[in-house]
Amino acid sequence: MNEPATILVVEDEEKIASLLRDYLERTGGYQTHWVGRGDEALQVFDEISPDLVLLDLMLPGMNGLDVCKAIRSKSRVPVIMVTALVEEIDRLLGLELGADDYICKPFSPREVVARVKAVLRRAGAFAGELLPPGLQIDESRHTASFNDKQLKLSPVEFALLSRLAANPGQVFSRDQLMNSIYSDYRIVSDRTVDTHVKNLRRKLAETAPGTDLIESVYGVGYRLVT
Repeated sequence: MNEPATILVVEDEEKIASLLRDYLERTGGYQTHWVGRGDEALQVFDEISPDLVLLDLMLPGMNGLDVCKAIRSKSRVPVIMVTALVEEIDRLLGLELGADDYICKPFSPREVVARVKAVLRRAGAFAGELLPPGLQIDESRHTASFNDKQLKLSPVEFALLSRLAANPGQVFSRDQLMNSIYSDYRIVSDRTVDTHVKNLRRKLAETAPGTDLIESVYGVGYRLVT
């Protein structure tokens, strides 16, 4: 039997956190951990290695935006942002932070459980359920292999492959990919992303000549072929 997914709830209002944990545990069957401060969330994240983070935007110690950025700099674990600031939604879902979904306050606890289930299902694709045959990615060890051959990837190439593999078949624009592979959100040209994709394709092809897992979508961007 599979272990239940572990959810890290980062919420400074104890009553809301208690309500969320109750629903997640009783309705969703998940294990939960609660942290009330942003500056404590990263330490707990490293300690428990959660399967998903439910992250409030407004937190003492460190706000949710900075916590999300810090998580994204080292992990592709799904993050659902919780916010009462509607004007922040474009930033959250624009991949500036790498959040996987958002929930607006006030919310229904049942909706939260449903969103968590949906995001975890999508994350299952990254765990290997929908990845191309032969491709394996280990986020914790920062390694990737194809056809049982280790891929010697640079940090940027690994981040690029990880982003594409998080949603196989989905087309990502160059801007979305740039925001994913550069945690400091530096300004780089489209050509820079194209160069990284070219190098990644070459390394994949070296392990399986004639195979091209990354498809160019003219005028849009790239996607991982399943």
